[in-house]
Amino acid sequence: MEPVAGSGGARPWVVLSMLTFVYVINFLDRQLLGFLAKPIKDTLHISDGDLGKIGGLYFAMFYCFIAIPVGWLADRTNRVNVLSLACAIWSGATVACGMATNYTQLVAARMTVGFGEAGGVPPSYAIITDTFPPGKRGFAFGIYNFGPPLGAALGIAFGGWIAIAYGWREAFITIGVIGIIAAILVRVVLRDPPRGALDLDAAGAATVYEKAPFWATTRTFFTNPVLLLASLGSGATQFVTYGLGNFAVLFLMESKGMKLAEVSVWYALAVLIGMGGSMIISGRILDLLTRRSRTGYALAPAISLVIAMPFYVAFVWAPGWPVALALLTVVMLFNYVYLSASVALVQDEVAPNKRVLSGALLLLVMNFIGLGLGPTYVGAASDWLKAHDYQNTLQLALYSITPFYLIAIGLFLWLARILRRETRKAQA
Repeated sequence: MEPVAGSGGARPWVVLSMLTFVYVINFLDRQLLGFLAKPIKDTLHISDGDLGKIGGLYFAMFYCFIAIPVGWLADRTNRVNVLSLACAIWSGATVACGMATNYTQLVAARMTVGFGEAGGVPPSYAIITDTFPPGKRGFAFGIYNFGPPLGAALGIAFGGWIAIAYGWREAFITIGVIGIIAAILVRVVLRDPPRGALDLDAAGAATVYEKAPFWATTRTFFTNPVLLLASLGSGATQFVTYGLGNFAVLFLMESKGMKLAEVSVWYALAVLIGMGGSMIISGRILDLLTRRSRTGYALAPAISLVIAMPFYVAFVWAPGWPVALALLTVVMLFNYVYLSASVALVQDEVAPNKRVLSGALLLLVMNFIGLGLGPTYVGAASDWLKAHDYQNTLQLALYSITPFYLIAIGLFLWLARILRRETRKAQA
């Protein structure tokens, strides 16, 4: 692929590879808490509810809301500098997680991780959009969104190896140091591409955009039904994915009989195949589906969630970990189609000078609902059931989030109806 005007002189795949590497580090840091939940729980003597709040509400309080001013800043300044600084902050905080000696210190460190990670994804979304032309962005976002499954798999495998050999604290510290090195590489390797250079007007010329006003952009986002429904549908989906993701390893170990050594191999492969396959395949499918109509941005996630739901119920029910893990792989394959679809739709819907802030607003809505409330609810539900003398409390808590599949499907179908109407109007 030849260099393009928006790539800042670098080959697009170099830019995409570097951004994806940072996203891998981002998610690798985040995955460690869920993967190492049992040894952390045993060492610090905390409950499922405490774990849910650390990985959910406390983390999301900073991750979601700090993303808004960060997005506004990145839209008006150098996006590469913002990304590099953010990576350094969350990686330093990950090191602090490994040094925490009590629950309060761990909460403070995780909230700081959320503060740093808030500046990671929105600038990357906009850099990718200004590096790849329309028609190739779905696949580019599919590659970029391969970062979470790869980061999760590496976090489980590499972090698990370190935790087994040395301890869970050393796993946090090692991965945090790697992230600090990545922050330096971002600053050295990447250049901020011109905004909107690949978005041509009717005459075939790049459009020049002024700096976007904060409140006007925010008001436009929340009054645009396309953007709002994409955010809410993604949030309902993430209520399931994060509610499950933060407790999947603990559930497999406590309820299905997996050992940490088995998790570090087989669960890592399941994440890489299931979630990773979903990111790659969905990006390519979206590019094909949306060439004639943008309705595919909504129909693809809706159909995928219809398929995923019965496999999710079967996973929670499965009697042993081999069957459960096989079912979970299928669940992850269909659970994550929404991500590339919603990101590409939002970036396509707004002007280039509003992309970082709009991406941050998308993350605010979907992550506050999914990341903030999903794990918090599952942990709290498990503790409540345990206090009322129920058995298999984590299993029952995971069953109870199934209705959010139906909510997400309904929201994406509603979005598809609006996109279809807009497409017909444009054609007319």
